Amino acid sequence: MQRYRVPGMSCGHCVSTIEAAVKSADPHAVISADLAGHQVTVHTQIDAGRIAAAIHSAGYENEPLAG
Repeated sequence: MQRYRVPGMSCGHCVSTIEAAVKSADPHAVISADLAGHQVTVHTQIDAGRIAAAIHSAGYENEPLAG
């Protein structure tokens, strides 16, 4: 499980865009988003750096969170 703070994520469209970006890196990823907390949780076997890069390529700054 990987968690990221995504401060620019503020609506359902943002969530959809981030989900599509993560799925492009790992089609099997399971993603959940907390809009109020500006956080995304990703269950994946893919390296965290690749997931962070995918979120960034979708136009969203992000930072990994511990645990």
